[in-house]
Amino acid sequence: MLDHLTQLIRDVDGAWAAAIAGLDGLLIEGHATLDADLSLLVAEHAGLYRAAHTVYTDTLQGGAPRELYLRGERLSVYLHPIKTEYFLLLAVDARSNLGQARLYGRDAARKLEATL
Repeated sequence: MLDHLTQLIRDVDGAWAAAIAGLDGLLIEGHATLDADLSLLVAEHAGLYRAAHTVYTDTLQGGAPRELYLRGERLSVYLHPIKTEYFLLLAVDARSNLGQARLYGRDAARKLEATL
C-alpha cells in the first residue's frame, strides 16, 4: 500500500501527503514528504467526509459521494472513497493540479481497493 501512496505523491504536482484511512478516522497507512501529523489530518477529514455522506445520502437523496475536494489558503485535500469503510486522502499545496489529483487518485483508489 505504501508503494501506491508514494507513487501518487510523485505523480501529482504539488502533492505532499497521501494516506488511507477508515471512516472511523484512524490512519491505516500514510506517507508525507513534509513534516505533518497524518493521524490528525485523516481524523479531521473523516468527520467531514462522514458529514458529507450523511447530507448527500439522507438529506438530499443524491447518492453516496464519489469524491470530495476542499481547498484552503495553504492546504487542499482530495478524498476518494475506497469500498464503503475506507478513503484515500491526498494533500496538495497551492500549485497543485486538481485534474491530476482526481485522475491519479481514482487510479490509486482502485488499486488499493484490491488490497483492502
